[in-house]
Amino acid sequence: MDLAATIRNPLADAWDFLTTTPQEATPNNYRLRGELGSLQRDGCVYARWQHKPTLRGDARIWFYVEGDLVYLEQVHTHHPHETK
Repeated sequence: MDLAATIRNPLADAWDFLTTTPQEATPNNYRLRGELGSLQRDGCVYARWQHKPTLRGDARIWFYVEGDLVYLEQVHTHHPHETK
């Protein structure tokens, strides 16, 4: 995994956050807006979230939550073009 090689400690913190409080809004963790703010899977609509392992870095983790499960949708080592 590319993120583990470049930001090991922040990635461990991201794992802890996403497994305990994935829907808590913080400067590093928030819902995406506009067309990117939701996604559809198997006929259900989910809120799409973005987690930034570091405030200054470009890495992004896109995920959604279903019940008690967090699904990692995309992991970007650089700022995704869709949100620029």
